[in-house]
Amino acid sequence: MENIAGKVRKIIHIDMDAFFASVEQHDNPELRGKPVAVGGSAERGVVAAASYEARKFGVRSALPSKTAKRLCPDLIFVKPRFDRYKEISGQIREIFAEYTDLIEPLSLDEAYLDVTENKKDISSATQIATEIRLKIFEKTGLTASAGVSYNKFLAKTASDINKPNGQCVIKPAQAVAFVETLPIHKFYGIGKVTADKLKQMGIHSGKELKEQSLEFLVKKFGKVGKYYFEIARGQDHREVSPNRESKSISVENTYSKDLELLSEIYHELYILTEQLLKRAGKQGLFGRTLVLKIKYADFEIITRSKTTTKGFSNKDIINQAAEKFIKNLLPFPKGIRLMGLGLANLYEELPSSGQLTLDL
Repeated sequence: MENIAGKVRKIIHIDMDAFFASVEQHDNPELRGKPVAVGGSAERGVVAAASYEARKFGVRSALPSKTAKRLCPDLIFVKPRFDRYKEISGQIREIFAEYTDLIEPLSLDEAYLDVTENKKDISSATQIATEIRLKIFEKTGLTASAGVSYNKFLAKTASDINKPNGQCVIKPAQAVAFVETLPIHKFYGIGKVTADKLKQMGIHSGKELKEQSLEFLVKKFGKVGKYYFEIARGQDHREVSPNRESKSISVENTYSKDLELLSEIYHELYILTEQLLKRAGKQGLFGRTLVLKIKYADFEIITRSKTTTKGFSNKDIINQAAEKFIKNLLPFPKGIRLMGLGLANLYEELPSSGQLTLDL
């Protein structure tokens, strides 16, 4: 809870509300109040972002466009304009810099700020968050939500509580009670697959997660089990790291039961693809190199990679490459404890090949 100066940290997590879609609605008044999907088309591709009007129908990022259109027949697809999103992101970053240099961007639309010591000598982090959100609206016409607390985990979790256009503060005295009542699927860092497995173990809330021993969580989830142990107690010692540069984007899942059936392996692989595309689309980055990581039951780790000039920004192409990795490894000598997918050799331009029509 303390920083190196001995003070309780004051961390703000700012998260723009439906950023890509909100930009499109702001710039094109005809889209306001209507269900909008950025990326994809009615026929193919994947949704990169959805407006709140679309989300009411279950449309979300990483959802196949055909599925999104089926859920919301009136859905309007628009092509992404990353140059515009980056322009506005830069304006928002300038507002952050009025208060602190300790800024850690996570993507174009969200960032951590450490305002323990700030340029305006404002003692209240809550006041700073309120001012920043107001300035963002005045500058861009867009709304943002904020979470305020003494560490990154709590600030990130809090920013989602009162979305959209809301703010939530978690003080040190409130943290334990807040975490204990938090549903397990709302913990930042615990994805849907892991949340489902925790629920199968009878762990549905922060209170039940807190009841588990460090040894148990590490045994079931590996190194990340220590992270689960700490956040269940409202602990997160990570500092806000300014100028963090993404060199790769990756996702991975550790399985409570080793994967042995080929059908299970492919099923989990497709889940990883959707998670990877969601993360990549949010950052506006794609990769020319795809990496598969496998950890066997005995903790042996192997990786396979493929590089192509066309890049990997399409669900089908990622799945095809990943499936080929798997086929070339058959038969597996032992069960699989962990799988991961990653993108490297990152680039920002959209691929021009007609084969890749994702247009995230």
